[in-house]
Amino acid sequence: MAILDIDGIRAILPHRYPFLLVDSIVEMEDLRIVGIKNVTVNEPFFMGHFPEFPVMPGVLIVEAMAQVAGVLVLSKLPEDQRKSKLVLLATVEEAKFRRPVRPGDQLRIEATVLKLKSSLAQVAARATVNGVDVSEARMLCKLADRG
Repeated sequence: MAILDIDGIRAILPHRYPFLLVDSIVEMEDLRIVGIKNVTVNEPFFMGHFPEFPVMPGVLIVEAMAQVAGVLVLSKLPEDQRKSKLVLLATVEEAKFRRPVRPGDQLRIEATVLKLKSSLAQVAARATVNGVDVSEARMLCKLADRG
């Protein structure tokens, strides 16, 4: 059961189609969150990556992991402050891609905040499909003012 559905996610993240890569949040603790991305053949990136063998680009898997982490980081802010902030990637380290993500897969993305300061968050994230690791990375995110 979702803790946050797509409407709840849209209330926290500024991302919109075609770049909103989180469909639901199913677990959320103080420093840990689990989100779901349902990968469908209708994703716009599959038209060119690759038409005969569609594979979700690794950079978008990392983006999905960052968005799940962003939900957790932004949800810690009061709503009036949340609307004026963006979570931006500053670094991506130790990114690994273990198997292709294909249409029909459901990404389960788990992110854990390792360090949290007023303007920075260090996060470890992992994406699985059916319990099998597909990707992992450590990220440093900057909390920046919009505009």
